[in-house]
Amino acid sequence: MEQKDLDLIECNEAFAAQYCAVAQELNWNIDITNVNGSGIGLGHPVGCTGARIIVTLIHEMKKRNSSYGLATLCGGGGVSEATIIENI
Repeated sequence: MEQKDLDLIECNEAFAAQYCAVAQELNWNIDITNVNGSGIGLGHPVGCTGARIIVTLIHEMKKRNSSYGLATLCGGGGVSEATIIENI
């Protein structure tokens, strides 16, 4: 799978500078990334931000009838994960 195959990207964005650096480095399409806002606008609930990101992504994928979405998650101490969701 390649980036061009993704319909939506939900990126953990606790800080705007962090998102800007990641989006630039990975050459993300900003038109499909955090389409409803981000942790800054939607909330950054400590301990369940990952769940918020995945639920937001799934709801938007269903709304748009999208096939694939990417969620990026992080944990304390530099732990991170990326998850691809398929809408079937």
